[in-house]
Amino acid sequence: MSGRLRPRKALGQHWLSDRKALRRIAEAGEIGDDDTVIEIGAGTGLLTEELAKRAEKLIAVEVDEELAKRLRHRFSDGSNVSILQADVLTTPIEEMLIRGNGGVPYVVVGNLPYFIGTAIVRRFLQAMIPPRRMVVTLQAEVAESVTALPGRMRALSVQVQMLASARILFYLPSKAFTPPPKIRSAVVRLDVHDAPEVEVDDRDSFLNLVHAGFAAPRKRLRNSLAIGLGVEPDESSRILAGADLDPTQRPAQVTLAGWRDLYFAFRAAKGR
Repeated sequence: MSGRLRPRKALGQHWLSDRKALRRIAEAGEIGDDDTVIEIGAGTGLLTEELAKRAEKLIAVEVDEELAKRLRHRFSDGSNVSILQADVLTTPIEEMLIRGNGGVPYVVVGNLPYFIGTAIVRRFLQAMIPPRRMVVTLQAEVAESVTALPGRMRALSVQVQMLASARILFYLPSKAFTPPPKIRSAVVRLDVHDAPEVEVDDRDSFLNLVHAGFAAPRKRLRNSLAIGLGVEPDESSRILAGADLDPTQRPAQVTLAGWRDLYFAFRAAKGR
């Protein structure tokens, strides 16, 4: 198919074109001969090429209808490649696997649009059938939040790290993309836990409490939690005491285990 491709700003299209970086991403997926791979945002197909060399089955998902059409033409001889024109945020993951003739376990790889990157990561980690690994490109600031250690953690750090171990593999310069973005990028690897790092009886309620604790992240935990819960600081202090947490520390300093203990202390304080 001919005709020049023009990135669509509305879809946040910045296509990774650095061949060395593409190979590093594909290799970081540690894709076995019998692995199914879901590629998010296949774009012009450069990463798709690298993944197709490694995967038993590659399901390349692209929301842009014109790009999906070009990808089908380009990979028409690839018996292990399926091109899905679909929105990854609304299409059920099970449907993607079925339509692409893929199986489980599976690996997710992709250069994620910056404005929905976090939502995509959350969706796959919280899925009924999560991947065993994700290797994705994110805005650098988001990548640093996802992988942050206690002292620099945010609510997003807790949400991701309770389900997967996370690390930044490398950063990407703007010139690695077409067109070059104005923000920094980083490639993150997420290895999904067999069981959540934090075991709670209600994950949504747990995450709601974490978000409440980060309501005013620059304030001390006692005050931030009080603001998030809509209670007086004395009450939040009593809840923190039940979790044996220092009320003068910042929310960013609390470990995953600390948030778990705080959740159960909060439930006990409310008589639940």
